[in-house]
Amino acid sequence: MTIGVLGAGQLGRMLALAGYPLGLEFLFLDKSPGTPAHQVAPSLFGEFTDRALLEELAGRCEVVTFDWENVPAAALDVLESRVTIAPPRAALATAQDRLLEKELFARLSIPTNANVAVDSLEDLHRAVHAIGLPGVLKTRRLGYDGKGQFVLRGPDDVDKAWAVLGSAPLLYEQLVPFDYEVSAIGVRSRSGEFAMYPLNRNLHRAGILRLTRAPWKAPKLEAAARRMLRKIMEHFDYVGVLAIEFFVRRGSLLANEMAPRVHNSGHWTIEGAVTSQFENHLRAILGLPLGDTAALGHCAMLNLIGTMPDRATLLGETGLHLHDYGKVARTGRKLGHITIVEGTTKRAELRALRLLRRIESRKLEDH
Repeated sequence: MTIGVLGAGQLGRMLALAGYPLGLEFLFLDKSPGTPAHQVAPSLFGEFTDRALLEELAGRCEVVTFDWENVPAAALDVLESRVTIAPPRAALATAQDRLLEKELFARLSIPTNANVAVDSLEDLHRAVHAIGLPGVLKTRRLGYDGKGQFVLRGPDDVDKAWAVLGSAPLLYEQLVPFDYEVSAIGVRSRSGEFAMYPLNRNLHRAGILRLTRAPWKAPKLEAAARRMLRKIMEHFDYVGVLAIEFFVRRGSLLANEMAPRVHNSGHWTIEGAVTSQFENHLRAILGLPLGDTAALGHCAMLNLIGTMPDRATLLGETGLHLHDYGKVARTGRKLGHITIVEGTTKRAELRALRLLRRIESRKLEDH
């Protein structure tokens, strides 16, 4: 059985590595060679809108999924009539547009921060007056890892923000003074079977996920996240893995955004859960029973960004699991991750923070 994947980045790579023990085969479509997934699986190369390539992908695969949610609608037009797509197109389209995402949260009574669409400089002035400062101006589409965002802290920032981002449809949001960030990752099968992984606590820097700790023991928050996750999945008749990122503010959750795919904050599940998010995504889209989502210990996952630390130094750490995505180093680029699984939360946390300090110190020395 062959799984087609649009996008051949590190998420696709980890999907393939999770699927091979199940006897699955993979075929990726991406713009150019040298992708992380192409290093481990066959790939087609060209534009996502290339009809001939899309028809070849559909003809050679039983189901098509994504490792990147910003797939053009034109690609889905070609695929939809020829092959099963999972997650569903409606969820993908909603996640591609921050305004549609916020409107979905409001429709399903999922708490989120105040927000308003912005299509002109006058709209932005009105939005700042209505919501207040500080706030964040974001592009509605194609923003990820902190890209396409401008933080407004004072009135003088309004015109500056518009000058930077005003060429695209925008969303202005209240800047939430949150206590910390968490994410919930769930999976739903074709039959409606649902499972959720333990809650993750996340640390972002410059808009990029740096550190995840799981399980994050917060029973009330986890129960609330579970309800919201199920509500969204049932709304879309969702199939596959879905993640929601939340701000935690005074003991309550505010939904920030959702991702209709396997998620960076769930990488710890490869070594740290009975069944990884990648394997469960494949089980779900193929109509197979879901695997156990329980944690095997206390985990910390650290993204390796911009430069790769010395491999020998990392592998000298007892119980450390290294994932190198095979990418060319570039500032702000996710090149790999490491996972630590410990017997206690405290030990996992201390080891992760020590490694983070060491890696960041090395970066400063390199520069």
